[in-house]
Amino acid sequence: MLKYKRVLLKLSGELLMGKQEYGIDPDVLERYASEVRTVVDSGVELAIVIGGGNIFRGVEWSADDSTRAHADYMGMLATMINAMALQAALEHAGVFTRLLSAIKMEQIAEPFIRRRAIRHLEKGRVVIFGAGTGNPYFTTDTAASLRAAEIGAEVILKGTRVSGVYSADPEKDPNAERFTTISGMEVLRRNLSVMDLTAITLCRESLIPIVVFDMNEEGNLVRVLNGEPVGTTVHWNDV
Repeated sequence: MLKYKRVLLKLSGELLMGKQEYGIDPDVLERYASEVRTVVDSGVELAIVIGGGNIFRGVEWSADDSTRAHADYMGMLATMINAMALQAALEHAGVFTRLLSAIKMEQIAEPFIRRRAIRHLEKGRVVIFGAGTGNPYFTTDTAASLRAAEIGAEVILKGTRVSGVYSADPEKDPNAERFTTISGMEVLRRNLSVMDLTAITLCRESLIPIVVFDMNEEGNLVRVLNGEPVGTTVHWNDV
C-alpha cells in the first residue's frame, strides 16, 4: 500500500557524481532511472527537482553580491544539464517524462506552467523541473518547496548522501544522533541542515512534510513510498 500518491523528489547535483570528483556518472543515472520506473509503475505521480552542484556552484564562485546574480543564473543552466541527462536516462528506461524550465528554452524544454505540470502528472509522466525558480538568490531546495506546493505534492523526498537528519554533521561527529522523526519547528530552532530557511519556511506554510533519506541505498526510494521507516521524517504536527 502506497503511503503517498503525488510526491516531489529533490536530488542534489552531487549525487550524480557517484565516486567521481565532478560531472555525471552514467551508472548512477541508470540506477536512479530504474528506481523511478519502479515507483511510477506502482502508480506514484512523481515530480523531480535536481541541483547543479556537480557542475557549477554559484555561491562558491561569486566573490561578492555584484557577481552573485550572474553566478546563480549559471547555476540554473547547470541544473538544466543534469535535468536533460536524467530525462534521457528515464526515457531509456521506458519512463515517459516532461522537462519544464523556469527559464525559457523552447528548443529543449517546456516553459513552467502550473496547470500543465499537474496535467502531465495526472497522465503518469515524470515531470522534471529545471532552472530552479528562475530567479537568482534562491536555491534548488527553495525551488523544490515552491514546486511541491504548486502541484499539491503530499511530501518532499530529499535524496541525499546521508541516512537522515542528524543532531550534528555525521561525517565530522561520530556521536551525532539520527532522528527518525522530528518537528519542523525543532529543525528551525536547532538550525539543523535539512533545507535552507526560505525552503523550509515554504514547507511550513504549506504543511508539507519532508523525508530525508540516503538515495544511494538501493531500494530506499521504494521503501519510503511504501511507508517503511527509512531516513528522517520532518513533520509539522505542532503548527
